[in-house]
Amino acid sequence: MPKVRDVLPEQNPWWTGEFELAYKEREIYAEVRRFLRLQQIVALTGLRRVGKTTLLLKAGQDALAGGLDPRRLLYFSFDEFRAVEIREVLGEYEALVERDLRTGRSLVLLDEVQKLAGWEDQIKAAYDVYKGKVKFVLSGSESLFIRAKSRESLAGRLFELKVEPLSFREYLGFKGVRYEPVGLHEKELARWFERFLRTQGFPELVDIDDRSVARKYLREGIVEKVLFRDLPLLFGIQDVPAMESLLNILMDAPGQLLELSDLAGSLKLSRKTLSKYIAYLELSFLVKKLYNFSPGRRKVERKLKKYYPSILSVDLVYGEDGLSRSRAFEWAAVGQLKADFFWRDPYKNEVDIVLGGRKPVPVEVKYGQVDTRGLRAFMDRFQVRRGYVVTRDQEEVRTLGAKRIVLVPAYKALLRPEKVLT
Repeated sequence: MPKVRDVLPEQNPWWTGEFELAYKEREIYAEVRRFLRLQQIVALTGLRRVGKTTLLLKAGQDALAGGLDPRRLLYFSFDEFRAVEIREVLGEYEALVERDLRTGRSLVLLDEVQKLAGWEDQIKAAYDVYKGKVKFVLSGSESLFIRAKSRESLAGRLFELKVEPLSFREYLGFKGVRYEPVGLHEKELARWFERFLRTQGFPELVDIDDRSVARKYLREGIVEKVLFRDLPLLFGIQDVPAMESLLNILMDAPGQLLELSDLAGSLKLSRKTLSKYIAYLELSFLVKKLYNFSPGRRKVERKLKKYYPSILSVDLVYGEDGLSRSRAFEWAAVGQLKADFFWRDPYKNEVDIVLGGRKPVPVEVKYGQVDTRGLRAFMDRFQVRRGYVVTRDQEEVRTLGAKRIVLVPAYKALLRPEKVLT
């Protein structure tokens, strides 16, 4: 295994020469910049390969452009250094570049910090020692607050920002596609949206349109690393194949209302173990849970839940049959709209997505034939005057007395949801 001192120059090329970063604009970076002005630690979390490292390096590049001494910028990845402590990295850095972190101002970027046992106490100690002199920016491929201890020990010292896969709007930016005004580019946007689905929002798949390459990238580069390396080390999981089977079920059929007892039996797990595995997949950002909407928080927690994978089966996103396209279409809408709620009543009326809080915004997702019965039931139940249907290509407004149901194509709804779905 290489030593820290040996890899530092490789990971920090700006110490000895020019530094060029292949960066394309991410919407979250504006938020990152705001928090960089504060003295607290900034932590970027999110699924593997969504671009956290690039955002760390962008922060470094901007600091250099703003006049920071190159040797006052430190980047280190713990991905292959799980037994190394933060203080050791900082000590080797100070000795190598002959800089004292207690004097002047420095920027320290620590990648995959969750690999370290007890990282919370280590970064807390470093923050307290160098407070006011060093700005720490971290990244983690699992939620950094998996344990309650993390949140308690770093309260007031750390802000956590989640990095999501690319939005449709970001994807168009990566491809250099012009889309304003939208009305002049509708046909092109519809085609680009179909291509976007195949990337699943991963920056490194933006220029890839090959089913076998995408399958290998997602399976070996993300899923297997999380399932067989990250989670077993973190939680000591014994039956990884069972957890993989669980994830495969969700990847093939997203948005399921899981009956845990039946599923536990088919996977030969106890219900308690299955619940833990689902929680682990959520904490690693491989699975997202949607709650059944209710105005009362306690009722929400007790009600049915739906589960969507962060990564969909490649066969679905490349599928040509109606079922595959419909599932991929709904999955994309849920992810792009950052949905937290769906709705289902005892009579099986259902709405795919409920946005907002006190004033809920119901959104149905229909790739094929439009059925608004569930939407109308929700609007009647909660006295909502406007509902939406995200469609493949239909656009119209249906008036029902004082209520309106707006049909809008996905490429338009997901491009500017803050304007369209309000």
